[in-house]
Amino acid sequence: MSKLRKALDKAKQSRQRDDWEHSEMVHTTSPSEQTITMPERRRDDTAFEKVNPSYHQTKVYPINFQNLEEKRIISICHGNVVADRIKILRTQVLHSLRETGGNTLLIASSNSGEGRTVMAINLSIALSQQIDGTVLLVDSDLRKPAIHTLLGLDVEKGLSDYLRGKAEIAELLINPGIPRLVILPGGKPLTNSSELLGSPRMKFLVKELKERYADRIIVFDSSPLLTSADSLVLSRFIDGILIVVEAEKTSKEDLKNTMELLKERPVVGTVFNKARG
Repeated sequence: MSKLRKALDKAKQSRQRDDWEHSEMVHTTSPSEQTITMPERRRDDTAFEKVNPSYHQTKVYPINFQNLEEKRIISICHGNVVADRIKILRTQVLHSLRETGGNTLLIASSNSGEGRTVMAINLSIALSQQIDGTVLLVDSDLRKPAIHTLLGLDVEKGLSDYLRGKAEIAELLINPGIPRLVILPGGKPLTNSSELLGSPRMKFLVKELKERYADRIIVFDSSPLLTSADSLVLSRFIDGILIVVEAEKTSKEDLKNTMELLKERPVVGTVFNKARG
């Protein structure tokens, strides 16, 4: 066989191998649901053999941006006064996390209805616009998960399903059509949420989320501090806590009790929400 023929055959085999590898990396399941494979950047896989979740398959569910402003999700907008304030908050949060070398943030509040979940979404979107890595927004309010509802995502499974061993993380992660933002929904509401959030499975998961990607910021939304133990239990694994205070609603006594509960936790600051003027 001539040298030219050998070279042509070798090039053909190389193209076939490349085509096969590409077909394994990216595939589309339906017009409304895509699966995108991202390269992994692991530090130490052996430390997480018990959990072993896979994060390189993220479903894409594009959200309707026109409906976001009605639900006070405004950090996607540019030139908005409130959006600019969230960007200032973003800068302060990043500074606090970088000072401690952390990358996990819990958004907390004393009571329900104080704007905690909306703040978690807005801040996560703002963070995704700023950093070079990715942002993971985790709905850990397992009693009343609401992030998927506010964003108009039609999903049923989430973190609660993973903690009960009924789903793997790779099945649950969603990109809402916003670059560098990934969402882990809450899933089916549970009454025994405190026990699950304090379980070894959750502890291993948070450690995996924190250490697998060094340039990822993870934002957790959880239940109100004064109505359940969920946020307090989860805060044991978190690098920073941001407390949302609603103007003319959160009482001084409630805020005092909240700060007392978190006195040994890494509180990075408070956000005064829904202030007039």
